[in-house]
Amino acid sequence: MISLAYLDISHSQLHGSIPDIFGNMASLERLDLSANKLEGEIPKSLSNLCRLQGLSLGYNNLSGQLPQVLDLLACANDTLDTLFLTDNQFAGSFPDFIGFSSLKELELDHNQINGTLPKSIGQLTKLEALIIGSNSLQGVISEAHLLHLSRLSYLDLSSNSFNFNMSSEWVPPFQLIFLQLTSCQLGPRFPSWLRTQKQLQSLDISTSDISDVIPHWFWNLTSLIYFFNISNNQITGTLPNLSSKFDQPLYIDMSSNHLEGSIPQLPSGLSWLDLSNNKFSGSITLLCTVANSYLAYLDLSNNLLSGELPNCWPQWKSLTVLNLENNQFSRKIPESFGSLQLIQTLHLRNKNLIGELPSSLKKCKSLSFIDLAKNRLSGEIPPWIGGNLPNLMVLNLQSNKFSGSISPEVCQLKKIQILDLSDNNMSGTIPRCLSNFTAMTKKESLTITYNFSMSYQHWSYVDKEFVKWKGREFEFKNTLGLVKSIDLSSNKLTGEIPKEVTDLLELVSLNFSRNNLTGLIPITIGQLKSLDILDLSQNQLIGEIPSSLSEIDRLSTLDLSNNNLSGMIPQGTQLQSFNTFSYEGNPTLCGPPLLKKCPRDKAEGAPNVYSDEDDIQQDGNDMWFYVSIALGFIVGFWGVNHIWIGSLTISFCFPQQSISPLLSLSGNSCSLSRVSS
Repeated sequence: MISLAYLDISHSQLHGSIPDIFGNMASLERLDLSANKLEGEIPKSLSNLCRLQGLSLGYNNLSGQLPQVLDLLACANDTLDTLFLTDNQFAGSFPDFIGFSSLKELELDHNQINGTLPKSIGQLTKLEALIIGSNSLQGVISEAHLLHLSRLSYLDLSSNSFNFNMSSEWVPPFQLIFLQLTSCQLGPRFPSWLRTQKQLQSLDISTSDISDVIPHWFWNLTSLIYFFNISNNQITGTLPNLSSKFDQPLYIDMSSNHLEGSIPQLPSGLSWLDLSNNKFSGSITLLCTVANSYLAYLDLSNNLLSGELPNCWPQWKSLTVLNLENNQFSRKIPESFGSLQLIQTLHLRNKNLIGELPSSLKKCKSLSFIDLAKNRLSGEIPPWIGGNLPNLMVLNLQSNKFSGSISPEVCQLKKIQILDLSDNNMSGTIPRCLSNFTAMTKKESLTITYNFSMSYQHWSYVDKEFVKWKGREFEFKNTLGLVKSIDLSSNKLTGEIPKEVTDLLELVSLNFSRNNLTGLIPITIGQLKSLDILDLSQNQLIGEIPSSLSEIDRLSTLDLSNNNLSGMIPQGTQLQSFNTFSYEGNPTLCGPPLLKKCPRDKAEGAPNVYSDEDDIQQDGNDMWFYVSIALGFIVGFWGVNHIWIGSLTISFCFPQQSISPLLSLSGNSCSLSRVSS
């Protein structure tokens, strides 16, 4: 018998199944195997641990039915106070925990547990933490579920399908510190029982079907809150001065509601602010009244904000993500943006920004994402973008008024995955150095994600982008890293398509349409096996369609229309599967799917039906055909040969030096005479 009370092998890179070794460890009180790479089911010898007080197996890949796990722990039902199984693959229905009277912490979140939550959970009078979010649970949550949980401080029922049914007069027996109810049905009104919770530090009631004005009493709960999320509801009304409502906030998310009015004054110390997808209007200059060196994430996109962009960006030293797109800002991008030394994402897709790109942006060497599309920006695209922004993965400048040529320095963007310069006034040739876009040559599928940590809190942000895809714009987020695209369409580019572009083997979308490109389509185009979209339409391309194009079996969108392409469309089910619109406007292009047959097709398709009389006539015609050839050789010979055909002597003349297929039509003569048989 092994006398061991505590066994902690957490965070130790253990893998495989848990060995069945606990039969001789009856004295064990605490077992922690969390944060490893363990898999499989819990061993049966765990049933011998009758003194067990804490079992921590979270953050592994363990599986099995949860009710059976509870059966193995039945021997310790009087002593077990902590059951931590977070982030595994446990399944089955939520078991009845009657008898586990000492349980204080029950953490089963991020598993595959289904069914309903039994009301008996409300009998666990010592329970302090009930964390069961991100499962497949459903059903009604009533007062009976929480009736006797007077010690409860942490409650997480989020990302399940629970429907709360509490009376408006209900007063909970607990004071919560941590409350997460995202994706639970709480609305349509703000749940009145929340007004009793005076100790809240973290509150998440996002996506909870609340369509109500924020009541005045609600702001009395926020003074201690550092994490605040009421996003994705239908909440209306205006916001008060937030600096007077929060003492120490780190994270505020009120996005995707119907809030209106001006952007309120912000509290200091804030790290994350998301007010996007609302109806806020007016200027954002009020932001400048609060010096905040901690703000890392600011999203005010998709509102009705207007006026100039403020010039107070130097005070936001920690800003990493800035999204102001789809508002009504005007005038120039301020030079002070260059003070954002840590910024990685800049979204200014808008309507009315003008002027040139501020040269101060070259100081923002951490930038990986720039979207300035759909403005009225002008001037040349500065060469320093390639030399000073080595981490750039997305550059979207479409639908502006940029002019000049594409500088070869842009080829220094080795990490670029999306390059969109379409719908501008760019001229000159396409740089031949595009093969330096090495991120487009690799199979890596990077999701553009940023992680934030502040006071033991960890948040992540997955970047998103609108990409023109098959004639429409689609938003890509979790799959954004899979999109490798070059779009130079709708400019005034000239010259040939550089064959170097065919070295970008993982390119998914290539659009050079609506330019003045000439020359041939590169014969190595078939190397782009990952290509899904190819648009070279409305140029002045000539020559045949390379046969290698038929080898790209992923190609789903093809447009070669309105060029000067010629010859037969290469055979292959891929190219013949597109409709005629993909090829129209090329007068000398022929073959399926076009109705126009190629000359060879016409010859092969001619009828070949003759009678015996036709055969005789044809033999005669053939003879006189050869006679006519011989007559053409009458000049230019030094020697004579004779062939007898019936009563005819046909004389063929060849130069004496050599017998060559190249015939001379000057010089001596040949004779054609009839002789008797």
